[in-house]
Amino acid sequence: MDTAAHAAADASATDAAGAAGAVRAGGELSFRSARETDAAALVALVESAYRGDASKVGWTTEADILQGQRTDAEGVLKLIRAPDSRLLTVERDGQIVACCHLQHRGTAAYFGMFAVRPELQGAGLGKVILAAAERTVREEWGVSEMQMTVISVRHELVAWYERRGYRRTGQLTPFPYGDERFGVPQRPDLEFELLIKPLDQESTRQ
Repeated sequence: MDTAAHAAADASATDAAGAAGAVRAGGELSFRSARETDAAALVALVESAYRGDASKVGWTTEADILQGQRTDAEGVLKLIRAPDSRLLTVERDGQIVACCHLQHRGTAAYFGMFAVRPELQGAGLGKVILAAAERTVREEWGVSEMQMTVISVRHELVAWYERRGYRRTGQLTPFPYGDERFGVPQRPDLEFELLIKPLDQESTRQ
């Protein structure tokens, strides 16, 4: 995507978050496309949200089912540089507090690498960011569906997405056991389930 398109999409997401209130207790949110210089900060954010004892402050932790890394600088840079892809960075008071990855896939967009700083979870920040991401892909790419994959045993997380309008499809893919780039599984039954949500004006309104 060229610079002008990124700027327009960043403005759209920021305006949407402002209109939603953006969980103002700690200051207003701003959205922008990640830069390569953000890689280290984004790795730290994702790891803090999903791995280790620090992640247990929030409710999105995977520490009990996966150890090892969640991502690394190489993986983050690959997403930043990829075509038809945006790594959306969310800032508050000049600090990166959340991120998500958006990828254009024909008539759909894929949503992944969603991370919110653990100490800010549970205050409504996640649903504001998810709604802004849905509006962004609809307006920017004209897609009619958002897709994501969630580890199926993460029942609380699946339920959270269901409350946001996502539907379980029953389509499962195996977890990549043996590939430590995705973590070290602590149980033998991990698999990903595809969740989908149709996008229209009403469904993307916060």
